[in-house]
Amino acid sequence: SQMLMFTAYLAVVVALYLVPLAISSPCIMEKKALAPKPAILGHRGAPMLAPENTLMSFQKAVEQKVSGVQADVVLSYDGVPFLMHDKTLRRTTNVEEVFPERAYEHCSMFNWTDLEKLNAGEWFLQNDPFWTAGSLSRADYLEAANQSVCKLEDMLEVIKDNTSLILNFQDLPAAHPYYSTYINITLETILASGIRQQAVMWLPDTERQLVRQVAPGFQQTSGLKLDAERLREKGIVKLNLRYTKVTNEEVRDYTMANLSVNLYTVNEPWLFSILWCAGVPSVTSDSSHLLRKVPFPIWLMPPDEYHLIWITSDLISFLVIVGVFIFQKEEYPEPQWRLGSIRTYNPEQIMLSAAVRRSSQDVKIMKEKLIFSEINNGVESTDELSFCSENGF
Repeated sequence: SQMLMFTAYLAVVVALYLVPLAISSPCIMEKKALAPKPAILGHRGAPMLAPENTLMSFQKAVEQKVSGVQADVVLSYDGVPFLMHDKTLRRTTNVEEVFPERAYEHCSMFNWTDLEKLNAGEWFLQNDPFWTAGSLSRADYLEAANQSVCKLEDMLEVIKDNTSLILNFQDLPAAHPYYSTYINITLETILASGIRQQAVMWLPDTERQLVRQVAPGFQQTSGLKLDAERLREKGIVKLNLRYTKVTNEEVRDYTMANLSVNLYTVNEPWLFSILWCAGVPSVTSDSSHLLRKVPFPIWLMPPDEYHLIWITSDLISFLVIVGVFIFQKEEYPEPQWRLGSIRTYNPEQIMLSAAVRRSSQDVKIMKEKLIFSEINNGVESTDELSFCSENGF
């Protein structure tokens, strides 16, 4: 059993020592090979600092000097493009208070005059989805509480000068009066805003050919992970993918094929650092105000330094283990060492020692057997016996 325990312990220790050989991280690299810092795009504006897809949210994103923003566009029943991510208005507006009987209707089935009556900011302060509402200044808190549903036109006016844009679209219900023409209306709104065509990343696959004709400068972007050859055939120049759906090798392959990759939604500095090391060109984030402050990837480390740290740690831990075993041997010797003096007594002597001042025929017999045993073992004197009896023997 001791050998089995020792073997199991040894196997665990060896496995821990070999773990570094199985660890792979993009940030184990030479610093000179590090790619430029990924561009940061605000996800629905700056949703940690203001209610998502509101005018205030995009104003905050511009203040944070993001490279671009992402927005969700839908068309109202009377043909006005506005910003809304969900199919209904329940999560981000007070529609249940203003129009309780229509709370579960598709958001595109509301006229703009009805949408203007809704508050799109109070939910942010009440639900505090990112635990950031308490850190807002008094002025920002009051401004957030009074946000309304945002027109696409108003958002474009805020971001058009120095910021790029990823547009995502909701599918309209078949009963919508602009079901077949909403792409045309949205295109007209974008082109009329004056934003540079090269700054627009067009994501929907619907009517892509029409979009190329009307706005040839748009960056045709796909949300599907296809092979590079098929993407080039479709005229795609950029990919917009969830960061969990793409590997480091695929990012490198797309980059070599002159395809830019944007990954979403990246909120943590450690994740941003890994993607930076992997060479990702841009990310979409809810926390653009935090990521823009990351000056350098976390734990960026040359391979030689990484190996040196692990080898040093292994050597130190090995010395500690050996020291513990040696100390344990000296502090707690083996049982045969500690019981060496007892092993010179035979069973009768031990049993007799346990019989303290007890007179019986059995004790007398044990005394006689003990005396004969000691004589047979060459003991010349019985002074060594460490027991007492009724007669003081």
